Amino acid sequence: MVEPGGSGQDCRRERISRFPKTSFSLGNETLRVPMALFALNRQRLCEKLRKNAAVPKKSVVVLQGGDQVQRYCTDTDIVFRQESYFHWTFGVTEPDCYGAVNVATGKSLLFVPKLPESYAVWMGIIHSRDHFKTKYAVDEVHFTSNMAEVLKSLNPDVLLTLRGLNTDSGHTTREASFDGISQFNVNNTLLHPEIAECRVLKTDMELELLRYTNRISSEAHKEVMKAVRVEMKEYELESLFQHYCYTRGGMRHTSYTCICGSGTNSSVLHYGHAGAPNDKTIKNGDMCLFDMGGEYYCYGSDITCSFPANGRFTLDQRNIYQAVLKASRAVMSAIRPGVSWPDMHRLAERVQLEELVRIGILQGQVDEMMKVFLGAVFMPHGLGHLLGCDVHDVGGYPEGVERIDEPGLRSLRTARNLLAGMVLTIEPGIYFIDHVLDQALADPAQACFINAEVLARFRRFGGVRIEDNVVVTPTGMELLTCVPRTVEEIEALMAEGSGSTKQFGQQPSQTA
Repeated sequence: MVEPGGSGQDCRRERISRFPKTSFSLGNETLRVPMALFALNRQRLCEKLRKNAAVPKKSVVVLQGGDQVQRYCTDTDIVFRQESYFHWTFGVTEPDCYGAVNVATGKSLLFVPKLPESYAVWMGIIHSRDHFKTKYAVDEVHFTSNMAEVLKSLNPDVLLTLRGLNTDSGHTTREASFDGISQFNVNNTLLHPEIAECRVLKTDMELELLRYTNRISSEAHKEVMKAVRVEMKEYELESLFQHYCYTRGGMRHTSYTCICGSGTNSSVLHYGHAGAPNDKTIKNGDMCLFDMGGEYYCYGSDITCSFPANGRFTLDQRNIYQAVLKASRAVMSAIRPGVSWPDMHRLAERVQLEELVRIGILQGQVDEMMKVFLGAVFMPHGLGHLLGCDVHDVGGYPEGVERIDEPGLRSLRTARNLLAGMVLTIEPGIYFIDHVLDQALADPAQACFINAEVLARFRRFGGVRIEDNVVVTPTGMELLTCVPRTVEEIEALMAEGSGSTKQFGQQPSQTA
C-alpha cells in the first residue's frame, strides 16, 4: 500500500492523517493507492494558489475530465483513459466528469453525469452520488446538469479554468466549459502555471506509485529478454510485454506506443507507429532496442533495454553498448538538486564521443567535436524528460526557462535546473542513421573527425539506447528502474531463457 510520508514537499504524516482511507486497487497483488494521494495534491494546489497575490481569495478551481469518445463515425468506444490534470487532482476513472476545488477552504466537489435508465441495461449499475463521494473521498458530489447552480452557491469571485501550452506536445490544455459558465467571472491564465508546477514535484505517495510502475515494467522487460528468439516477429515481444504488465500489474494501458526495433529499426527513434508497426522478423546478429513502459492508474514508466537478439554481444555491439552505459552512469553520478539538465545532456554527449574515439569511429579532440555538435550526429534526441501522469510530463519549460537552439539540446523536453522531487528519464543513445551520417560526412566541419572506413562497418548496426527512470533526491538520485544493465548481466539473463525449447507464440503440433 502507498503510505503517506514526507519528502521535501512538506508532506508530513501528521498533516495528512486526517485524509480519508479509501483507496484504488484492481485486486490480486496490484498496488493499493489511497485517495489521500489526490487529497494531498488538491491541498498542495490550494496552498500554492493562496500564495499567489494575483489569485482572488474567493476563487474556485474548475476542471473538466476526459470524454468517452467513439472511433470515428462508429459507435465503437475507444478505451477510456482519464485526462491527466483531472486525474492528478481527483483520481477519477470514469469519463464525462467535472471537478471543483474551493481555494480558500480546500473543499472538493465532483460532478458526474446523470445517466439514463438504459445505462443499467447496457453498461451496468447506475451508482448513486454517495457511491462516488465514498469512492473518491471528496466533500460533495453533484450532477453535471446542476453545475452552474452549485457553483453559484459558493459565491466565488472567480472561476479558475485551465488553459495553457503543453511544451512537449505543442497542444493547449482543454479549458472547462459547461452550461451556465457565462454567468461567472472566469480567469483562464492563473491556474495553469501553478498546477503544472505542482505536478513537476512528486509527493511520497506519487513516488511509491511510480516505483510500482517501474517494478512491473522492469519485470516485463526481463521476461521479454528471456523470451526473444531469432525469427520471431517484433510484435510478439510487444504482446508479451503488454500481457505481463496487465496480468501481473493491472496495467490496461501502456504509457506510449511500444517501440520494438531490431536490426536497422533500432535506429528509428519512434519506431512502432502505424507505418512501421513492430512487424520485422528478428534476425541472427540483430541488436534489439525495446522501449516500453506500463501505466497504472494514470502514472507511467518509460524504460528502454538494448540487447543482442541471439543473447551474445559481438565485439562491436559490446563496444557501442558499453559506451552508452558509461554515459548513463556518468549522468547518474552527477545528478543532484541544482544541476542543469542541459549540462547533463552535454556530459552524456562528451562521454559517448570519447568512447567513439576509443572504438575508432571518430578521431581527433573531443573538445573540438563538441564545438561542431558532433554528439548530435549519434544522439539526435534529448537526454531525457520529466515523467509522471504523462510519459512526457508537464512543466518542462515554465516561464523564464528557454529552449536552447542547438543540435541535440533543442530536442530536450526540459532545460531546467533539477529540483528534489522531480522524476526524469535518463536515456542516452548511440545510433547509426544513414540520413544523419550522410549529412555529417557532407559537412567538412564534422567529416574531418569521422573515420569513414570504420564507420562503414556500423552502417547496418542500428542503435543502442539505455533508458532508466530516476527521482532527484536532496543528496542525489534514486534509481526506480530495475533491469540488467551490464553486458554480463544481460547475457546471463538471456541464457536463462535459451534453455527452453518452447518459444512464445509457438503453436502446438497437430496430429491426425
